[in-house]
Amino acid sequence: MSNIIQIVRHRYLAILLAGVIVAGLAAGATLFFPLQYRADAQVLIIPKSRLGVDPYTVVKSAERVGDNLVQILQTDDFLNKVRANAGAELDWAKFDKLNDRQKRKAWPKMVAAGVVYGTGVVNVSAYHTNADEAKKIARVVVNTLETVGWEYVGADVIIKGVNNPVATRWPARPNLAVNAVLGFLAGAMLMALVLVKKSVISNS
Repeated sequence: MSNIIQIVRHRYLAILLAGVIVAGLAAGATLFFPLQYRADAQVLIIPKSRLGVDPYTVVKSAERVGDNLVQILQTDDFLNKVRANAGAELDWAKFDKLNDRQKRKAWPKMVAAGVVYGTGVVNVSAYHTNADEAKKIARVVVNTLETVGWEYVGADVIIKGVNNPVATRWPARPNLAVNAVLGFLAGAMLMALVLVKKSVISNS
């Protein structure tokens, strides 16, 4: 261990340089992918009141419903309902050029959701190369949940939009900063391993 620490201390510039180079390569590779903005909106799952049911059980019930909706959002059936609800608000030209298998892969990448546990709130996120289009997609998804979401979870649940879509200021995907940091760490660790291995070989 002491040998490794000494190598890192004496060759830290080489390790840092390797990290910077790999970070630059990772960031550069990221730019080859289309930069997408993310729009976030929230809906609240409200189970209809039942006498004798404590608030904790109501919230847990809402979470379960939210988990189901998160999975439903990625299905072909829900996509068709979104398209029917969107009307002419969204442009599906590029999407329609895909075959059925490609559409099934593309839709979950366009729209994602997650439950905020302990609240009954579901976060809905939409991605697009244009921030305004991302907001439109999120808005239509939320509206579709409000109007026909009960079909998937039963009529004893109310789905209410509580936050309008807000888009990120900067592209959210791919994440340039995260990729650069990961690239730096990978480059630095790889260089450190190479130096340690070279030291072991030379001393053997």
